[in-house]
Amino acid sequence: MRRIFLILSVIAIVGTSVFTSCVPQKRILYLQNEQMLTDSAFMSIEYENERTFNYKVQPGDNLYIRIASLDEKFAAYFNFMNQGGYMNTSTQYSSGNASIYLNGYTVGADGNIDLPFVGDVLVKDLTIDEIQSRIQVIMNEYLKETVVYVKLGVFNLTILGEVLRPGQYQIYQSDINIFQAIALAGNATDFANKANIKIIHQTPKGSQIARVNLNDADILSSPEYYLKPNDIIYVEPLKTKQFGFTSVPYGTIISAISLLITCFTFVIVYMK
Repeated sequence: MRRIFLILSVIAIVGTSVFTSCVPQKRILYLQNEQMLTDSAFMSIEYENERTFNYKVQPGDNLYIRIASLDEKFAAYFNFMNQGGYMNTSTQYSSGNASIYLNGYTVGADGNIDLPFVGDVLVKDLTIDEIQSRIQVIMNEYLKETVVYVKLGVFNLTILGEVLRPGQYQIYQSDINIFQAIALAGNATDFANKANIKIIHQTPKGSQIARVNLNDADILSSPEYYLKPNDIIYVEPLKTKQFGFTSVPYGTIISAISLLITCFTFVIVYMK
């Protein structure tokens, strides 16, 4: 009887360990706990989140600055000058990250950019709109019929951890949300801990860590939903990764049970 009890215990332990080591669906699904309107089962409540880009420029950022003017020679000369003060004749022919970096204006360690005719302009801790207004005032002193355009040259993101394609990504738009960023990296793996995603923001004083839960629909109204330039996104693995399954391995279970039944039958026959 002791042998029979031992075999049954082994079967129970194997079955329990297999099923408990699987990653539950609750940890895989995005945007759970969605709020619904009471008057309709098919309409969701709107999650408010202002799409405002209030990022304050920091040293090392790259700015795209262009001048439109009725004086075409003035505009052409300004736009084809790089921050070193030399005519850049390759601007209209080059493209890609290198072109944006070379033809843009990199914010120096002192927080300034070097504009042609003007010299140093302090842009540190200013938003893109504030920088545009500041340069517009300066340009008006040289020529009235001008319009200044300023954009952030490259929006850098670093995505690490449990995603299919971790790495650094360059975005050419003023805003991007957390789901779009993870999609760039090929989506999160089944072992990703979506309930505890770390976002590391670069601040004027250093770095700041924020945590978000992508399993909860409330992320749509979170201030962390839209990312900032130079953010680092770290997707932690679930603790079950080292011994877990993303789905129930039915073939393995059936093989293990068959083997245990065979052993159990052999013991019963042997005992008789």
